[in-house]
Amino acid sequence: MEFTLNGDKGGYSKIESFDDATTEELSRNYYNVLKLIGEDTEREGLQKTPLRVAKAMQFLTQGYGMDPEEIIKSAMFKEDYRQMVVVKDIEMYSMCEHHMLPFFGKAHVAYIPRHHITGLSKIARVVEAYARRLQVQERLTTQIKDCIQNTLNPLGVAVVIEAQHMCMQMRGVQKQHSVTTTSDFTGAFMKNKATREEFMRIIGTNLH
Repeated sequence: MEFTLNGDKGGYSKIESFDDATTEELSRNYYNVLKLIGEDTEREGLQKTPLRVAKAMQFLTQGYGMDPEEIIKSAMFKEDYRQMVVVKDIEMYSMCEHHMLPFFGKAHVAYIPRHHITGLSKIARVVEAYARRLQVQERLTTQIKDCIQNTLNPLGVAVVIEAQHMCMQMRGVQKQHSVTTTSDFTGAFMKNKATREEFMRIIGTNLH
């Protein structure tokens, strides 16, 4: 599955490549969903909706085809640096596995190198690789932490995610302004209160 934008003087052309068999099967299923909820699948606005949703779902879950540890390994460098590295305010979009509705927000990630560092963009890509799957926020937080810890073997890792969940806002309890915060720590961030508090000050978040 590939997604590319090619720009030119006249604007841009979008090149999308999806698995044909998967797209066809998903389209059939979404066609049936539209019928089951009582829609007219032949009306103009819905004629291509099953195909569009089939492609959108493959895009939104493309993380299943990514290997987060390999993302980090692709840009690992030996470096004698043992201070905190923080990448904060990483935009994050995922889908709740319970209702398949979006949850979205920001991820804040830090690590203290032991022998290796990684490219800063790779941290954001690890977040993306795990977020673009059916998820719960708690698991997403831990997966990001474990991936960085297992691959870089740093002195410590800290991950905080703040997100809004559409399954709480659009259905069920329908609370519009609630924000869910999850956190997970290893090493120095877990053992050293001052280190953990420094991280929280940098990202500007209080854990309640």
